[in-house]
Amino acid sequence: MRLYEFAPTRSIRVRWMLQELGVDFEAVTVNLAAGEHRRPEFLKLNPAGKLPVLVDDDFVLTESVAIVLYLAEKYPHKGLVPTDLKQKAQVNRWLLFTVTELEQPLWRIARHTALYPEHLRLAAEVSLARQDFTDMAAVMEEYMQYRKFIVGDTLTIADIVAAYTLDWANETQLLKDFPQLLEYMERMYDRPNAPLRIAKAIASIR
Repeated sequence: MRLYEFAPTRSIRVRWMLQELGVDFEAVTVNLAAGEHRRPEFLKLNPAGKLPVLVDDDFVLTESVAIVLYLAEKYPHKGLVPTDLKQKAQVNRWLLFTVTELEQPLWRIARHTALYPEHLRLAAEVSLARQDFTDMAAVMEEYMQYRKFIVGDTLTIADIVAAYTLDWANETQLLKDFPQLLEYMERMYDRPNAPLRIAKAIASIR
């Protein structure tokens, strides 16, 4: 099994999943800063030119959430996806909530503060995105009161996806008003199989 990754990106989610599963894998760094994601050999794996990419024998899969779902179902005995129908539905609910309601505002902020050329950046869009994130983080903050994990009493893929996203929000200074989410995120990264946090991952490539 081979993981194409770049340290600070959403490939963190997949690395975390593989480490929790205890699965042997080969890590292949694709340096986004050097434009390696635009090389023809990488575009054959993912025409979108994005990371992560997982190659399992002759099976190639992109999109971090799709990859963690695949891995959870490939190794069901590890218990990272529930077998109970209703609990599995809750895991899917929070996966979708995370990538639509929390991650998308973070992407909008990143685009309009760093990724887009300066003449295309809109300050108003940053303000709106920050508010959108705050509104939805408040929903998750209330939900996580008295909960150790997002669903049930053990780690699931919902936790892996959410913890990375909350770390991203923390890097954007958006978690200071959400003590439950901040404590939860830090506790997830205290796990022995957790990967580097975003700040340390960025430092590792400099």
